[in-house]
Amino acid sequence: MTVIDDTQTSLAEIGALIRGARQNKGLTQAQLAERLGTSQSAIARIEQGSQNLSVELLTRINRALEADLLSIGGARASHLRVTGGHQLSGTITVKSSKNGAVALLCASLLNSGRTRLRGVARIVEVDRIVDVLRSIGVVVTWSADGRDLDIQPPAKLDLTSIDTDAARRTRSIIMFLGPLLNREQTFELPYAGGCDLGTRTVEPHMIALRPFGLDVVATAGEYHATVATDRPTDLRVVLTERGDTVTENAIMAAARHVGTTTIRNASSNYMVQDLCFYLELLGVRIEGIGTTTLVVHGSPDIRADVEYAVSEDPVEAMSLLTAGIVTNSEITVARVPVEFMEIELATLAEMGLRYALSPEYTAANGRTRLVDITVQPSELHAPIDKIHPMPFPGLNIDNLPFFAVIAACASGTTLIHDWVYDNRAIHLTDLTRLGADVRMLDPHRLDVTGPTHWSGAEISCPPALRPAVVILLAMLAAKGTSVLRGVDIIARGYEQLQERLIELGAQIETFRD
Repeated sequence: MTVIDDTQTSLAEIGALIRGARQNKGLTQAQLAERLGTSQSAIARIEQGSQNLSVELLTRINRALEADLLSIGGARASHLRVTGGHQLSGTITVKSSKNGAVALLCASLLNSGRTRLRGVARIVEVDRIVDVLRSIGVVVTWSADGRDLDIQPPAKLDLTSIDTDAARRTRSIIMFLGPLLNREQTFELPYAGGCDLGTRTVEPHMIALRPFGLDVVATAGEYHATVATDRPTDLRVVLTERGDTVTENAIMAAARHVGTTTIRNASSNYMVQDLCFYLELLGVRIEGIGTTTLVVHGSPDIRADVEYAVSEDPVEAMSLLTAGIVTNSEITVARVPVEFMEIELATLAEMGLRYALSPEYTAANGRTRLVDITVQPSELHAPIDKIHPMPFPGLNIDNLPFFAVIAACASGTTLIHDWVYDNRAIHLTDLTRLGADVRMLDPHRLDVTGPTHWSGAEISCPPALRPAVVILLAMLAAKGTSVLRGVDIIARGYEQLQERLIELGAQIETFRD
C-alpha cells in the first residue's frame, strides 16, 4: 500500500503502482476501465501520471483491484509480513536494469532528437530522474502500457526550474554533469546533503571531467559548474577509480566533445555497455566496448530519432536466484544476462549449487547475451577462498551481499570481504536475528558459518538497498512469521518484487500500522 501525500508522492509514482497492481491481477486497461466505469484512455492517463486523482476515484481503484494499494493522509512506512520456510516453484523473468535506465535517461540529454527507451523498469529511482528531466523542459512520455519512455529535450534547457527535491533524492543527479558540460558554459545542479566534493564518491567524477574543462564548486547544497572552452581536441582521461558512474560521466562528456577522447581504466560493466550501445545508435563511434580502454570519437551535433531496449539487470537476476537457493527450491530465472553473472555462477558451483543453463539467446537490444537458469535444491558448502568483489569481469559489488545469506545456508565458514563500502557489512549482521551465525571482523569483513536453522523475527529494514533485499530473502527461508519494517527503500531498485515472489509461492503480506 502507498500513502498519498502531495509532498512525497508524485502522480507518476501513483500511476506506476496502479499499473503494476493491474498487471499482477491480469487485467487489461480496458477491463479495469470497465470496473471503474470509465474509458481505457482515462486509465492510460492515470498510469502515465498525467491525470489528477480524486479521493473518490482512488477509493474506487482500491475496490476494483481488490487490494489496499492507496491510502489518503500523512505518509506511513510500509512493512512486510513473511511466512517463511516454504519452497518456491515456477519461472520468474528478470526485468531491465535500474542502473542502465538511469544512465540512458541522463544520456538522452545529449540527443536533440527523440529517444525511445524500451522496457524501462518503473522504480522510484527512474521516476525521480524523469521528474528532474520534465522540470527542466524535457518532454518525457510513458507509453500506454507503461513500459517504454519517449524523451524529447528542448532546444534550450531550463535549468533554473529544476525540481530540487527530486534531484536531491537521487545520487544519480551527478551524472547530469557529463551531458551538460557540452551544452552549457555555466550551470548549477542540486546535490544531496552530505555528499561533499573531495569525498571518495565524488572526487573521481571531478578527476574524470576536468580534462573537458569542467570546474565545480559546491556551496549551500549546489554544484556550481563552469566550463572552459579552450580544451584540446584530443583528450586523454585516466580514471583514478574504475567506477561505473564515473566512466559513464566521462563517456557522456566525450560523446559531444569535438575530437577524440581516450578513457583508460574505464569500467566495462553492464550499464556502461548499455550506454555505449545507445550512443552508437546516435552516431558516436566508440572503440573498445567491453574493455578498460575506450576511444570515443565525439560528435558535437547529435540529432537522431532512435529506439533502444534497456538490457536485463544482473543484480536482480542474482536476487531472484538467491530466493531459490535459500529456500532450497527449484525455480527458473529467465532472461539472465550471463556475461555479467559468470563469476557469481562459478562461485556458486564451487559451493555445490546444482543448476542448469538454457542455450544462449540475444536480448532485445541485439547485443546482450541471455540465458534461463534453473536452480535446484543443493547441499551447499563454504568455498575454500574468501568471496570478494572486483570490477567487471569480477564478482559484482552489488551482488556480494547475496552471498552472505547463501553462505549462511552452507556448511562451514565463509569469509565475505566487502572492501569497497565502509560499514555496509554491518547491515548484514541483522541476519543473526533470524538465526544466522554472522560475525563482523571489521567494517569490511564478515565470517558467516552455516548451515543456519532459520527462525522468524521482526527486523527494521536496513537503510541500504541490497542488504534490505537480503533480509527479505532470508525471511523466506525462516520458519514461522517474520516482519520486515520500513521497506520503501526496496522500491528504489526493484519493481513489484514482493508481488513477483508471491507468484513463485512466497507468502508475503504488505501492511501499514
